[in-house]
Amino acid sequence: MFKSALAIFTTLLFIHAGLAPANAQTTAATKKTAVKKAAAKKAVAKRPVTVAKGSLNNREKLVRKVTMVKGRRHVSYQRVSAAPSVAAVPPVMTAGDMAGLNLTQDPLALRSNVALVIDQASSQVLFEKNSNVALPIASVTKLMTALVVAEAHMNMEEILTVTEDDVDREKHSSSRLRVGAQLSRDDMLHIALMSSENRAASALGRNYPGGLPAFVAAMNAKARSLGMMDTRYVDSTGLSSQNVASARDLAKLVVAAYQYPIIRQYSTDPKYMVEPSGHALQYNSSNRLTSSKDWDIGLQKTGFINEAGHCLVMLTRIEGRPIVMVFLDSKGRLSHVGDAARMRKWLVEDSPKNLTRVKMVRADQG
Repeated sequence: MFKSALAIFTTLLFIHAGLAPANAQTTAATKKTAVKKAAAKKAVAKRPVTVAKGSLNNREKLVRKVTMVKGRRHVSYQRVSAAPSVAAVPPVMTAGDMAGLNLTQDPLALRSNVALVIDQASSQVLFEKNSNVALPIASVTKLMTALVVAEAHMNMEEILTVTEDDVDREKHSSSRLRVGAQLSRDDMLHIALMSSENRAASALGRNYPGGLPAFVAAMNAKARSLGMMDTRYVDSTGLSSQNVASARDLAKLVVAAYQYPIIRQYSTDPKYMVEPSGHALQYNSSNRLTSSKDWDIGLQKTGFINEAGHCLVMLTRIEGRPIVMVFLDSKGRLSHVGDAARMRKWLVEDSPKNLTRVKMVRADQG
């Protein structure tokens, strides 16, 4: 019995001795395998992506993409076209810039290539810069449009209809007056002057006796009668860059248009409501100065197309003096308004000591 127990104990001892090393070896092998897998995964993660020299052009780039395939993480790289770089757009050259007028210096550092300021009562020129150069005048054209309409003595209550002929095919400008919209001639004139509504100005010219060609002929005839020898009109809106005038000519136009109360009122209203075809539309002035309590403006008109830059003509009172101001080819959306403010400040505070400098600028210009 003792031998039997000893034999069983010995057998168990040998079994335990044989299994223990095996278990230890298995555990060590498992740990070693896990370490190798972790090292391999780490190596894959850190492995740099190599691309054959010259295989990517400057419009391509590699994009890393990670997906899961049957529970395993899979990394791939794809060539994609890079977004093309946007080249800087060069500034638009106005007609004044191309004529070299931007090289003319002035004591006020105006943003306008052309300026003219006149005391209307005495006709004295207070400030002058490139005032004899004929340039595109954009919607300042509408001031002559208004003058021709006012002198034609047509029925101002006649209803005019906007047609396809009034749509801007040259500059593709937008309009709040749809084709088919109807307004009186009076309302058309109001929003053409105040808010520079192009389709309204076009409709005014088209509904003149003889149509638009006769209206443009009347515009040019009126210009000649006023002594505007540097002026030429080809449409009633100013969208064409072929509508040109000098600052001296426009000063004459301002004085002539000021004689008509309807032009004074409509050009200086800050806002006005119309109802084309029964739909109410509020228009606002294109000149923010008409809403300013700091300004006493009797007549004004703004204009802009790329060739003309920003333009402004007006007749205002400064310390009781009627002053005609003309600014053409100004750079910046509100630069013409800023030039008007600088000019007024100069006239009030500094004109006596700066007048000689202005004459010197004129002498340098020849």
